[in-house]
Amino acid sequence: MNRILLALAIGVVAGAGGMTLAHHDDKPKLNRKVVSERDIAEKLDGKEAKATVVEVTLEPGQEGDPHRHPGPVFGYVLEGEYEHAINDDPAKVLKMGETFYEPTGVLHRVSKNPSAKTKTRILAVILHSRDDKQIAVPEPPKKQ
Repeated sequence: MNRILLALAIGVVAGAGGMTLAHHDDKPKLNRKVVSERDIAEKLDGKEAKATVVEVTLEPGQEGDPHRHPGPVFGYVLEGEYEHAINDDPAKVLKMGETFYEPTGVLHRVSKNPSAKTKTRILAVILHSRDDKQIAVPEPPKKQ
């Protein structure tokens, strides 16, 4: 039993490490917590798949760096407001109780708490291949 718990703990820590996005030294890191990781019976693009549930907390005015996900993402705003945009779509402010969807591989260009006073919490479910090393892949800076 202890071996199983140890293996689960190592898996959660490894999964959280794989979610790391590129950060600038002057920006505080977003608080991400893996809530659940489950292998699922359905295949994704012919590969064995898993669903990872992540709770993300953004402090007032905090924003994430642009990134992509290796599978579809379904999100739910648990608390506060969440400014969200993919690809070249205009940014949209979502309120508590609203949802969003990101197709596989799109650029998650805006991920921000627009409030100057309250925190934002979102719950994201990412479907991805079991062998994916990262569930959030940083977008390389554009060359000018």
